[in-house]
Amino acid sequence: MATTYRVKFDIADEAVEVPAGTMLTAAAEKAGIEINQPCGGQGRCGQCAVQVTSGNVRRRSTMRLSPEDVEQGFALACQTVVEGDLTVVVPPQEKIQQHLTTAQSAADVTVPDGYDSSRDQVLRRVPLTLTPPSMDDQTSDWARLQTALLQKVDLGQLDISLPVLQKLPGVLRESDWQVTPLLFAEGGLQSGGRAEIIDLLPGLIPEDEPLWGAAVDIGTTTVKVMLVDLISGKPRSQASEYNAQIARGEDVISRIIFASKGTGDQTLRELVLESINRLLEQACRRGKTKPADIYHTVVSGNSTMIHLLLQIPPSSIRLAPYVTVANHIPVLTALEAGLYTCPQGKVTCLPGVASYVGSDITAGVLSSGMSETDKVTLFLDVGTNGEMVLGSKDWLVTCACSAGPAFEGAGVHHGMRATTGAIDEVWINNENLEASWRVIGGGKPKGLCGSALISLLAEMLMTGVINKNGRFDYSKDTARIRKGSHGGEYVVAWADETEIGDDIIITEVDIDNLMRAKAAIFAGFTVLGDSVGIPLEAVEQVLIGGGFGQYINVEKSIQIGLLPDMPWDRFEFLGNTSLKGSYLALLDYKNREEITAIASKMTYIELSADNRFFDAFTSAMFLPHTDMTLFPSVQIDPN
Repeated sequence: MATTYRVKFDIADEAVEVPAGTMLTAAAEKAGIEINQPCGGQGRCGQCAVQVTSGNVRRRSTMRLSPEDVEQGFALACQTVVEGDLTVVVPPQEKIQQHLTTAQSAADVTVPDGYDSSRDQVLRRVPLTLTPPSMDDQTSDWARLQTALLQKVDLGQLDISLPVLQKLPGVLRESDWQVTPLLFAEGGLQSGGRAEIIDLLPGLIPEDEPLWGAAVDIGTTTVKVMLVDLISGKPRSQASEYNAQIARGEDVISRIIFASKGTGDQTLRELVLESINRLLEQACRRGKTKPADIYHTVVSGNSTMIHLLLQIPPSSIRLAPYVTVANHIPVLTALEAGLYTCPQGKVTCLPGVASYVGSDITAGVLSSGMSETDKVTLFLDVGTNGEMVLGSKDWLVTCACSAGPAFEGAGVHHGMRATTGAIDEVWINNENLEASWRVIGGGKPKGLCGSALISLLAEMLMTGVINKNGRFDYSKDTARIRKGSHGGEYVVAWADETEIGDDIIITEVDIDNLMRAKAAIFAGFTVLGDSVGIPLEAVEQVLIGGGFGQYINVEKSIQIGLLPDMPWDRFEFLGNTSLKGSYLALLDYKNREEITAIASKMTYIELSADNRFFDAFTSAMFLPHTDMTLFPSVQIDPN
């Protein structure tokens, strides 16, 4: 028999027994303890550190731990195995919190002009009064229902699922043969088409009674849900929160790696379903309905998020030649997808393009209007992944770069997400180099979110705190520039000004991470332009989508070389274009067909196989760029 050991975590009621060689993270999970692993269990981030106060362990890696840390018993839970009875102290874990102040309101969308649910919807209720059977008419219940329906709706084929067939006799008789079948037709209820009865409702439902659907955007960082009345087309409520998968990986690569370990794929599926179903419940509570009344859900997200949602192995996405298992997912039932909506209700996952360009981008191209304009347009979705599309209604070329989570506040010494207590804007006095800042929610700051990091990087460059290489100028007469344990650093807020009781700083390592992220994004759209022979100055408009994009300061983003240097009026911030695209596809099946056409029309460029990307990335690894002729408006003080 395998040797087993007892592991007692300080925050668990009881010890757990695990086999020798068990990873501490697995032992913690067995004890019901959540230990965050933002790097997907690769041992890179150091955020899963725990303290072993007694017993023997074997550390596979001590990255991010000092010799003093190890001497005090600290260990990376994702890289440490059990080799004896243990007692373990678990530090407080960062909570994944909801952060959008607009979470309770409907999204900023309007019902398209001319929307007609009877024409545009894939769902339709058909109230029927049936003649009861008799000794003279022994037609089966299903045949009776079919005959009555086909007299009202011109269809070539009518199907019914087994669960609905099982409830058919009870509903017919309990409702005195007055029922309202709910039809679903993927291509719209067209003459001679095919439809399926997905539910049978007792009584005659009035035409203006709400018919519920949901639009879902699964972002790497945030999940958003919109509840929609499909009869009027109006959004009734919206809810959002951080994707619970963050605890198992900050970015898609980390999550793909985690998914490949043991039951990691099942864990990630359960985490994202937990987020979606909780948000559906919240949205329905605000909309005065319940999830079981939702009959159609349209989902968008990057390719990895869709694979993880459905527990489709995603490993091929990160391995050459970088392919997905599927870009087009068949329509599923809610039961198959794991959603707590009507079990036989439908779930439509919008189509993606390739490994790193998913349906969040195809939905965004539709909702942004890019697929209908004559203007040469650059569409950007800036976040953990940097996806971009260049083109117009006639042609589209796309690519994606791994910007990493730096602009989301991760991988930065005092970085944090855009929650209460985060600094979101920084100003540096040009005379004395003193910093001032704004905090989300007011009060004392806890750290720096993504928009603050862009602002801070630009302010440090323009005031001479750092040079084009991102290195500090120690000759400046200020105590804020100093050398610390992590190398050079700048103090944004002193300890007595902060909520955490420590100085909030940005280090040269942080700056390097941010420069890599912005260089990857700039190099991405540089290669797109080069691939079709269009210089950046020929771009007529830049459309920026994504939740993070709406908080970007254009001037400061240009100053650091994140965005191209062009007149500000060419930039337009559109908010969550992915969610809006899902909403439009939910309202009108023709929009879903258009998104499918957009996906088919896009030419995908794999940057990892393109030498031009490496050259462009290297050139962009300066602030704002090696070639200053690309940034004529950025005037840096040489002193």
